Amino acid sequence: MPRTRKKKIPITNTDKASSSSTPTSSRTVIRRFHVLLKKQRQLKNASSANAEVLGEIEHEIDELGGLAAYQRMSSIGQGNDRGGGSEKVLIQWLIQMELRKREAEGKLRLLEVGALKPDNYRTCMSWIDTTPMDLRSRHPSIVEQDFLLMDEDENRGKWDIISLSLVVNFVPDPRDRGRMLCLAHSILTPDGLLFLALPLPCVENSRYLTFDKLQSLMDVLGFTEVQRKWKKGGKMAYWLYRKSEGDHKTLHEYRRKTVCRQGDRNNFAILLP
Repeated sequence: MPRTRKKKIPITNTDKASSSSTPTSSRTVIRRFHVLLKKQRQLKNASSANAEVLGEIEHEIDELGGLAAYQRMSSIGQGNDRGGGSEKVLIQWLIQMELRKREAEGKLRLLEVGALKPDNYRTCMSWIDTTPMDLRSRHPSIVEQDFLLMDEDENRGKWDIISLSLVVNFVPDPRDRGRMLCLAHSILTPDGLLFLALPLPCVENSRYLTFDKLQSLMDVLGFTEVQRKWKKGGKMAYWLYRKSEGDHKTLHEYRRKTVCRQGDRNNFAILLP
């Protein structure tokens, strides 16, 4: 007698994201999504994709609640109690740089990637023109767009500031993380600013990435560090970079994983395409 597959109830079956989920459960779901999405991408790109295996992966993604559930878990991870609200850090830095006083040059054009709310920069409307964007928009004012699929030629040199706050770490593929940084560099104005925010363990406890390794990677890409903020035992690390000339001769050094330290570490890495 053939076995019937028992339909599972998605473990995140509410439309309202809240921080009632524990950090551990959120991370577990997000990690599983990352594994499944990576396998799905690999199979779709393979010349002889296994339709049965691909179907099983897509079925498990659906059972987890699909992309909507993944985004809700991301939203929980970006709550103020989990290191979110990073726009306050960026705003403070911009004010310290006296960029609020540049009315004569017009508003700063800010592209906020991974925006879960449309009004994070509402207090700066007089001097910042914000375009919030997310893979799956949850508000009419948030542009629904995959950042990696943006038209590079159309956006080249367009943005004064790009915010990648708790975005790079949610990208499953290390090379797509590198592509994201490369694209940001391309579409920033010549003197543009990149705001990067990552969970502190991504650099403090990674097998493949350290603060120095990240700094050298950003130097190679053409990003000069302007500000950095983190504290020992904290949850988050923040950087502000200014677009500059990169050293393309050494790009190849960042196209494969290199173990930086041993021990009980996570596997977060950023690789160049």
